[in-house]
Amino acid sequence: MAYQSEKQLEDSLIFQLSTQGFEVVALANNAALEANLKKQLEKANACTLSGREFAQVLGKLEKGSIFTKAKTLRGQLDITLDNGDSRHLTLLFNDTLPETQKNIYQVAQQITVKGSFTNRYDVTILVNGLPLVQIELKRRGLELKEAFNQVKRYQKHSFHANHGLFNYIQLFVISNGVNTQYFANNSEMSAKQTFDWTDINNKSINQLVDFSKVFLQPAHLTAMLSKYIVLNETEKCLMVLRPYQYYAVEAIISHVKTSTKNGYIWHTTGSGKTLTSFKTAQIITTIPEVDKVVFVVDRKDLDHQTASDFNAFSKGCVDSTESTNVLFRQFVDKPLKGKKINEYRNSKLIVTTLQKLNSVISKSRYLNEMEPLKDKRIVFIFDECHRSQFGETHKNLIAFFKSAQLFGFTGTPIFAENAVAKNSIKKTTKDLFDERLHAYVIVDAIRDQNVLKFAIEYVGRYQYKNGSNNALDIDVEDIDTKELLSSPARLDKITDYIIANHNRKTHNRAYNAMLCVSGIPELIQYYELFAKKKAEGKHTLKIATIFSYDANEEEEYELGGSDAIEIKEIAAKYRNDNEAIKLHSRDKLESFIGDYNAMFTTNYTTKDYKSFDNYYKNISQRVKDKEVDILLVVNIFLTGFDAKRLNTLYVDKNLKHHGLIQAFSRPNRLFDEKKSQGNIVCFRNLKKAADEAFTLFSNKQPKEFIETPSYDVLLADFNKAYEALMVITPTVDSVDDLPDENAQKLFVLQFRILMQLKNMLSNFADFDMASTGMGDQEFQDFTSKYADLGRRIREHSTKEKVSILDDVDFELELLHRDEINVGYILHLLRDLHGEDTEEAKEKKRQVIANLVGTEPTLLSKKALIEKFMNEHLEGIPAQADVEEEFEFFWEREKRQALEKMAIEEKLNQGKLESLISRYEMGDVMPLRDDFVATLESKPTILQRKQIVGRLTAKFKGFVDTFIGGL
Repeated sequence: MAYQSEKQLEDSLIFQLSTQGFEVVALANNAALEANLKKQLEKANACTLSGREFAQVLGKLEKGSIFTKAKTLRGQLDITLDNGDSRHLTLLFNDTLPETQKNIYQVAQQITVKGSFTNRYDVTILVNGLPLVQIELKRRGLELKEAFNQVKRYQKHSFHANHGLFNYIQLFVISNGVNTQYFANNSEMSAKQTFDWTDINNKSINQLVDFSKVFLQPAHLTAMLSKYIVLNETEKCLMVLRPYQYYAVEAIISHVKTSTKNGYIWHTTGSGKTLTSFKTAQIITTIPEVDKVVFVVDRKDLDHQTASDFNAFSKGCVDSTESTNVLFRQFVDKPLKGKKINEYRNSKLIVTTLQKLNSVISKSRYLNEMEPLKDKRIVFIFDECHRSQFGETHKNLIAFFKSAQLFGFTGTPIFAENAVAKNSIKKTTKDLFDERLHAYVIVDAIRDQNVLKFAIEYVGRYQYKNGSNNALDIDVEDIDTKELLSSPARLDKITDYIIANHNRKTHNRAYNAMLCVSGIPELIQYYELFAKKKAEGKHTLKIATIFSYDANEEEEYELGGSDAIEIKEIAAKYRNDNEAIKLHSRDKLESFIGDYNAMFTTNYTTKDYKSFDNYYKNISQRVKDKEVDILLVVNIFLTGFDAKRLNTLYVDKNLKHHGLIQAFSRPNRLFDEKKSQGNIVCFRNLKKAADEAFTLFSNKQPKEFIETPSYDVLLADFNKAYEALMVITPTVDSVDDLPDENAQKLFVLQFRILMQLKNMLSNFADFDMASTGMGDQEFQDFTSKYADLGRRIREHSTKEKVSILDDVDFELELLHRDEINVGYILHLLRDLHGEDTEEAKEKKRQVIANLVGTEPTLLSKKALIEKFMNEHLEGIPAQADVEEEFEFFWEREKRQALEKMAIEEKLNQGKLESLISRYEMGDVMPLRDDFVATLESKPTILQRKQIVGRLTAKFKGFVDTFIGGL
């Protein structure tokens, strides 16, 4: 059977659309397009336009960029009638009935437009006469990228012509019959921003016939055009929701309209949660029954980004709450003193933090005026609901707002497996938000290329130094592993490793990185090591940091690094004539901010809340703009921070479950063609934790229920535990008489059980200590004894531990790498070329040979890499660029292999080169006819099958060796 031609594919689509409610019209050229536009606008707006009046319409439509035209489309067009009156024309009616029924849908075929070149467009969908959806088709067997490239060519050559009506296109659809995608119109378009449509379970709908049945329906297109295309004011671009975003918003809107139930959305990190939640909030504000929509974040450091992102989608839509008083006034629609009368009136959409929200419903000075809101219909949307809701504030919120409806968004929900006890009770996301309304997990996102894949390296091992007599395993409890992890020698080696590898990881600083560490003491050490090595001329990296400090710290730090004179004055209160100056972490941070001020000519400080707040905003933006090479953090920025130019995360911190996924997801945001993966470099062995986390958050049917004992069972257990405590220590004073450390530990363990049971009982509203055998005062007294004794035991245990820093050395070598490619081998080849001794070179050769031999993606390249390493590397001058020499070698070998194939198989070399070039652009194997067309002489029917099979195998071997995995 003959294959379906492009014309047949086009005709078939036109017929299908005609059965789906589209009027088929013939619009041969721009004159016909304009005449049809006039007719449909008149019909949709129930009016008649004279020639002069329609000329006004065309003049107004012609103005502006693609972005401003999109705004024009969604507004009203004002024209002056011939009689002097004004008239408003609607170009696109929204999807609320009966408005949606006013839209007139037509489909046209092969409209011809003359611009810089003459182009004929395959299939055009017109709404009220304006071309709003353009469909470009390629015959079956051709790659989809060709249709995308054609759209870009049309945009350059002719969309601007004849009043620029084709710049009103909002959506493009491209298809080769078996693969179909859609994307938004923009002046700059990337193939990475083309999307499959899916069903609600994230199964792709690729066949054009099936896609058209669900996506190219008038009602669905109206919803997509009027609701689900977002105009990003910051980037001045159009953004269209992906299917999982669409289904999530629709599910929440349905819940709000039809029920009072809560719900949550599980969309993996990096998949566009802010855009989804914005659209949700925006649409809910249009529902008359809803009084307020409150978007809640759990920490201040996320407040700025969320408000900024929301305002980017719709300028001025969010009044970001700067204080609890501002939040209060937004709730009660009351202006601040000195502000315009409507400054905070009708703030239907509010962005705030959980902490401020708790204050406004718990502090007495707000309660009287907040009282009328208790029964109002308020919808709360929670960002990262697994973090924000597991505390007292959740109880306060639902107790105060009687008619509240709560929806949570999270990339990493809390399930039974990763739940952490609070007050000795474990709760899941489902416990607090009820039904999961939609799921889009990490494997979905990587499969759909909506986030980048991860390339994870595990670097570093501990080895005993030569001459050490210590035979202890470092994992046994007598050895302080924290002492090893925080040792200056280890951190120094890691710093050197980062400096040596940073350019390779970030494509010569085309991108930037974060280093997340276990605590503030380690961060301070790292920062000062980077500063010291920069002063020594070992690197030119721009290093910055931000962290949270405690007001009352025990820990002090030596004055070091590039501390400013001002900081020395601050630290004078710590001075002792016989001691070095000591600083608290806030003073250290002040010093580091001083370095930042010097680097960027700014003037931030921790001494003023507003200034530190602005420092947070500034450093956030500079990381996004790639003005900072490496940002050092402990916790801040590991969740909710979206920086597209960040491609590498260095990890010296224990992470697991949702914390690991959140942190690892920082560098996996889509950006450009060169950014192909998110790099994770772990200096701790997180392999098992990473495997567990990715397994947990790839499972769409996790365990969401945790069984907890009943009140009566817990009360009985508490009384039994109290009786056991009385056997060990009959009175509070008897704790002091415990004979030895074993007895003391026994008391500590038993009282800990009692505390856990009390915490669990406290979650029941009717619990009172009077119902137990233990009095309140007695419990508090034992608690004091427990706390003091526990601290003494820990301190004594620390002193008794064996230090093995003199015996164990931290070696930086690659333990495991999830993805090894030619780029990584090149790095090793550069190192090999730089070695001085034959012994060191041989060791490096073995490492490279082993890696190439065990990595499946490199097996086809093994012979060539070894040939370069063993035969060519020695002859390269010491100062030569190894990467450049390898590329020259590779291209020469590629050319020789291509010529050999052409001679052996009697192929036209030029046509063979064209097939290879096409493969490099689109990663699609040629068809049988393509291979036959390269033959110098036409084969017989019997020869054809054998020759094509052989050519296919050889071609695949060629691309696997010279193209794939590079």
